[in-house]
Amino acid sequence: MGARRPAAGIAALGLAGALAFAAASQARAEQTYGVKIDNDMSQCAPGKGPAVRLRITGLKSGAGNLFVRTYFAKGSDWLRSKRYIHRIDMKPRKGVTYACVPLPRAGSYAIAVQHDANGNREKDFSTDGAAMSGDPEIRTFLGLPLPPSLDDTTFRAKDGVTLMTVRMRYMD
Repeated sequence: MGARRPAAGIAALGLAGALAFAAASQARAEQTYGVKIDNDMSQCAPGKGPAVRLRITGLKSGAGNLFVRTYFAKGSDWLRSKRYIHRIDMKPRKGVTYACVPLPRAGSYAIAVQHDANGNREKDFSTDGAAMSGDPEIRTFLGLPLPPSLDDTTFRAKDGVTLMTVRMRYMD
């Protein structure tokens, strides 16, 4: 009878491990998208993370809104409506401003930043600015901006805080 108890204990540990793995897999599968969060710079303090301490340069003004969207580095998500992990809405500062972008876990991501210069919450290509992780050039076709490829914007975040600088670009 005593020999059965260790076997039962091992089986219980195996079941507990399988349940924990299933719960973690389900949590990843049920990732929420389109969540608005605050710009909490304390999440980028030493010892915190995973997160990106994002330095945004080249802002033409402090008017309007600044939107920072974080995406999983997946083609099915990149720049798709409501397929961002979260969005930080903040007031821009002319020149340079900072954002702390928390991440769900270490891994591959892409970030898009939009300066809604007139504050109307619409994409006005002639006045709004854009920046992206990897700091790619934003090309145009017939006066319309072409989004950079996911490959040009993907970065790998580790468990700590990743430092990144992007430059805001405007069409005019």
